[in-house]
Parts: sequence; structure tokens; C-alpha cells
Amino acid sequence: MSITAQDVKKLRDATGVGMMDAQKALQEAQGNLEIAIENLRKSSAKIAAKKLDREAHEGLVVSYIHAGGKVGVLVEVNCETDFVARTEDFASFCRDIALHIAAAAPEFLAKEDVPQDVIAKEREIYIGQMAADPTNEKKPEDVKEKILQGKIDKFLAEKCLLSQSFIKDPTKTVQQLMQETVAKVGENIRIKRFSRFALAG
Repeated sequence: MSITAQDVKKLRDATGVGMMDAQKALQEAQGNLEIAIENLRKSSAKIAAKKLDREAHEGLVVSYIHAGGKVGVLVEVNCETDFVARTEDFASFCRDIALHIAAAAPEFLAKEDVPQDVIAKEREIYIGQMAADPTNEKKPEDVKEKILQGKIDKFLAEKCLLSQSFIKDPTKTVQQLMQETVAKVGENIRIKRFSRFALAG
């Protein structure tokens, strides 16, 4: 099995890891780029999990204006130190998040932030839709409940920033992108809050 410099570059471009980490990941994956990417994502999630309980009070407030001034975003992203806040990796992540918010228009940061009355209202709508569909009549109640929960899960994934598919790479969520960045910069990162402004009409 021969791993070329081009293979290493492709993996680095896809994941942002260092040269030695990319080479090691390719060797472990026996040269398979997709497996190497998947393994690196898993390991970055583990690294991110270890850093979650660390305080993050530094960071940046980033703005992004789109569509000729018709859409604007402000987002606060925190990290642990001013040193990391000044790095290009962190700044690039913040810009990507602002751009993503402008394009994907999330309404909430995480699923835990969605008010229960919003979920209850969506549930009511889906129950009505299912009742109006004759194909659901003979389905057992537990099957209907699973379908209903699937619809609610999809709604939450579409409305919550961390669950959304990242606009520049839909193979990963914003949460996964953040975990990869945590592994890259070596500090806990937290998207604290955001506001999206759009001209009506």
C-alpha cells in the first residue's frame, strides 16, 4: 500500500488536520480516503467531548452581510483563550458559521432551546396531516408514533443551527464542523448566540 503526498493533501484539505495526523489516518485506513475522513471525524468528536466542560469566555463577534445588504448576521463564538481567538482557524470557523446562518436561517441554536409549545404545535400539525392521509388508517399506533417522532426530529434538525447540514459541506452537521475545529485548535469552542436580520418582502 503506497500513500502519496497527493493523498495526504486531499485528506488535509477535507479535514484540516496536520500532515502527520493525515498520514497516520491514511495508513490506518489502508489508503482509503473515505474511511480515513470518517475515522478522523470520530476521533475529533472524542477530543471535543473531553473539552466540553472547559470554560470558554474569549472569542469573536463576527458579522456577515449577504445579498446586497438584504441579509445580515451577527454571531458570537467563544473559545478558551485570546491566543486561539486570534488564529486563522478560529476566525475561519466563525466566518463559516455566520455565512451558514445567513444561508440556512436557523431559528434556534440547539434542540434544547426549542420551546415546548413550538414542538407541541408542530406535533398537532403532523397529527392532523397523518389523520388526513388514508394510507395511515390501518397502521398500528406505535408505528404512527414513530412516524410522528421522525417528523418532529426532522423539524428540529432543520430549525436548529447545530443540527443543520453545513451549507459548504452537507456531509457534516454544524456540530460536527465545530467538533473538528475543537480538535484542530485544541480548545473548547461554543457558539453562544446569533441574530439574523433580513429585509421583509
